[in-house]
Amino acid sequence: DLNRIAAGMAIAVEDRLKSERMKTELITNVSHDIKTPLTSIINYGGLIGEETCDNPKIQEYADVMVRQSVRLKRLLEDLVEASKASTGNLEVDLAPCDASIFLSQAGGEYEEKLEKANLTLVVKQAESGLRIMADGRRMWRTFDNLMNNICKYSLPGSRVYMSLEEKEGNAVITLKNTSREPLDISEEELMERFVRGDSSRNTEGNGLGLSIARSMAELQGGKLNIVIDGDLFKATLTLPCV
Repeated sequence: DLNRIAAGMAIAVEDRLKSERMKTELITNVSHDIKTPLTSIINYGGLIGEETCDNPKIQEYADVMVRQSVRLKRLLEDLVEASKASTGNLEVDLAPCDASIFLSQAGGEYEEKLEKANLTLVVKQAESGLRIMADGRRMWRTFDNLMNNICKYSLPGSRVYMSLEEKEGNAVITLKNTSREPLDISEEELMERFVRGDSSRNTEGNGLGLSIARSMAELQGGKLNIVIDGDLFKATLTLPCV
């Protein structure tokens, strides 16, 4: 009986893996087929906008077409990345690196966006350099998604806190911000795909950012947790130190 149960479990696992692979391949192939004509739409929309015309509405229409096409292209790219990350099909090249570099990079890259959103960034670094095993490209994707959410959903005129410290042999990176809209949603729901904190969907986004960030962290041996306390949003990224 035990042998039959083990054999049944093995078949079930194999079928599940096959299904996941087929789903990933389907999303990748369909996305590639859609991106090809979409790129042409973006390019020709830009060319139309550059043409001189007596009708000022033409320029406006071309700008809207390009903007929405770029948004759709970004959604396709995020969808493929989320699918690959959740099934472990992304290549990860781990190497020792200084965790504080990612905080400095995030502060520099998002300085202009933070100013535009009327947000003040407060960074607290660890006294000594903390080295972690990480893939620089995948780690930056995690920071990029988190910082992008902060710029889109934070209360204007508030402060954003980003800190790095060592706890029990782990490098703990924390990002905190005050939400512009009430967060009447649980942490687990917010981490699911296509779920967003603003139920009215009054900002551009696809609800994949946190899901991708968590998958990226897990692929590098870490974990991403979020805590919601009233209007306070707190994301904690934990990675083992070298």
